[in-house]
Amino acid sequence: MPERKPKKSDTQDFVSEYIIPDNTRNFDRIWILLKEEYPDVRPFLNYSNPLEMLIATVLSAQSTDIQINRVTEKLFKKYRTVEDYASADLRELENDLYSSGFYKIKARNIKAAAQMIVEKYNGEVPKTMEELISLPGVGRKTANIVLARAFGVVEGVAVDTHVKRVSRRLGFTKNSDPDKIEQDLISLARREDLDSISMTLIYHGRKVCQARRPKCKICIVKDLCPSSIIFIGSN
Repeated sequence: MPERKPKKSDTQDFVSEYIIPDNTRNFDRIWILLKEEYPDVRPFLNYSNPLEMLIATVLSAQSTDIQINRVTEKLFKKYRTVEDYASADLRELENDLYSSGFYKIKARNIKAAAQMIVEKYNGEVPKTMEELISLPGVGRKTANIVLARAFGVVEGVAVDTHVKRVSRRLGFTKNSDPDKIEQDLISLARREDLDSISMTLIYHGRKVCQARRPKCKICIVKDLCPSSIIFIGSN
């Protein structure tokens, strides 16, 4: 049974009070079950080209995909090219992004990123990790998503809050830093599975392994998950 930590964590995630044992030996078995459970994972964000994918992903930080799809439904009709974002009035762009949350920071980053794309990359969204993460507001998570979805290039694993939570609960990593979690997952998975791992863990995190009340009793991998005994026992 997982060992309880000496001091209670301040996090809202109940399982963080425990030291979850290493469970990497069961990665392949768990991955097979999850792939069978979610055979047709697809992106949640709406987009039709690399620029829209980049903008939508930047906006999705600290928001829901449903809300961002509402925002971009109007946004993508108004701003059709990277030059439109680069030359946009910042206050007006802030108003257009208002309901996405943290709209001032997002507007500033999007405008600055668009200007860099115009000036440095000839108006084309970059196609490499190094170039993408040089853009304002773009980290490895966003870059991984853009590369995989827009260009079919798999560099690594996009680690969001769901991927972080599920991979820690499953005992695939003890890290809390997204970049380190990404490297842990890369070391476990086959390269061709890297992109689908992110989407699959997101699906599982949203549908079953939820933050506050995970549905362990109906979880397809509960018998292989070191955290299930904690949650089931706490109910």
